[in-house]
Amino acid sequence: MFKYILFDLDGTLTDPKIGITTCVQYALASFGIHEPCLDKLEPFIGPPLKDSFMQFYGMNEQDAWLACEKYHERFDVLGIFENEIYPGIATMLEHLCASGKKLAIASSKPTDLVERILQHFNIAQYFTHVVGSENRGKIRGTKQEVVKEALCRLLGNEFNNISKNNIAMVGDRKFDIEGAKAFGLTSIGVSFGYAAPCELETAGADFIVNSVNQLQHILNQ
Repeated sequence: MFKYILFDLDGTLTDPKIGITTCVQYALASFGIHEPCLDKLEPFIGPPLKDSFMQFYGMNEQDAWLACEKYHERFDVLGIFENEIYPGIATMLEHLCASGKKLAIASSKPTDLVERILQHFNIAQYFTHVVGSENRGKIRGTKQEVVKEALCRLLGNEFNNISKNNIAMVGDRKFDIEGAKAFGLTSIGVSFGYAAPCELETAGADFIVNSVNQLQHILNQ
């Protein structure tokens, strides 16, 4: 069924909780906001970072960008490696590629950081394209923009001709599901990531899986 598959990164292929939440904590502290509970910062995993600072801590856009800069001050050096790949992911990716499927990353994280993480976990070779929220100064502020760019790179001149039924988007948050639906893709939510209770159901995910084995089974159809 699926010839092309887009993957989110955080909460879908890897568990980045410690790195992301600790760096958010670090950024908030620079504004005099002390948040000792890392669990409370889990909603930062997935959506664009600037939007999260504005939504969850009431920052204006200028302060949110400053908070992002403080976040990356720590994340780009330390937080990026405070991360773990979910068991079974590497094997699943290898099998999908061996069966002839084309894989790409569509992440809200800056492209250079995504590439470093993929290389760190030795899974970069499975993806024909890696699309993040920022690359060479070009900002893609929504998941829809990220998904559109990934589709354009995967499909090239066939973007408007190929059946979207052959394409799946896999992610752990409502933003991934919304990004898939914006282009008529099959949306697959993974419940082992960081979605809130019923978030994936409410977003209208076509499939929701509870394990990497279940995910591989659906993607191999």
